[in-house]
Amino acid sequence: MDTDAQLAQLPERDRSPHPAQGEEQGSRSARFPARLAPRAAWRAARRWYGGGGPLRRTGLLLLTCLVTLLLVSSYLVQPFLIPSGSMKNTLRVGDRVLVNKLAYRFGDEPRRGDVIVFDGTESFVQDVPEENAVTTLIRKGASAVGLMRPAETDYIKRVVGVGGDRVRCCDKWGRLEVNGTPVLEDYLFPGDVPSQVPFDIVVPQGKLWVMGDHRSDSRDSRDHLGEPGGGTVPVGRVIGRADWIGWPLGRIRSLRRTDAFDAVPAAPAGAAGALGGRHG
Repeated sequence: MDTDAQLAQLPERDRSPHPAQGEEQGSRSARFPARLAPRAAWRAARRWYGGGGPLRRTGLLLLTCLVTLLLVSSYLVQPFLIPSGSMKNTLRVGDRVLVNKLAYRFGDEPRRGDVIVFDGTESFVQDVPEENAVTTLIRKGASAVGLMRPAETDYIKRVVGVGGDRVRCCDKWGRLEVNGTPVLEDYLFPGDVPSQVPFDIVVPQGKLWVMGDHRSDSRDSRDHLGEPGGGTVPVGRVIGRADWIGWPLGRIRSLRRTDAFDAVPAAPAGAAGALGGRHG
């Protein structure tokens, strides 16, 4: 039989670029690439991690710890290094306090007596110092573990008045008054008076009047009365509440809430939201 005639009788091979649909068509790897890709990536990562020796593993562990610290410091609890004696004897120079950044995130607001950390931009600091990117990165990393102050514009003080409060000093017995009620400030540094500078102010709504516990060594709201904002701090600038002393070991404790303001009545309804009064 003629060979060419035999070949002509064979069916033509399907040259379609698209394979026929069916259970047996296509390779298994082609049908499950998405499922196998994560496994392959995980195996590659394990080979990379195990093949680098102890130096690579140590570096990766340190990087993981640093990232975790930065996340915790940014959103949950931030260490704050006390740089001055303005809060003695409650806080001392070199103390590391742990600032609860969730304290005012869910509707609660700072209350009289709270020790807060806040950004003093446009209240205590009018001209913000410039900082290059490298310095900023080093500062953020060091401040995450309490080795450096977070920023030059961050302060720690005690809330004395909230929006609507009338805060004045001093009455004829030398005491601080809030809404006409004298406050016995048992947290003051021994020998300090509530204020050597008289003042009388109504705190605007949404603002705070803050003072240090070591009044004779504290630059606080009193020192900024004549500046924009009148020394008051916007509630939105509050970073968090100092709830614990975390270092040094001999001073680890919680910062209990003072009862000095328990007898102070709420601000009158419709209290003026503007700065006013006398100061000297």
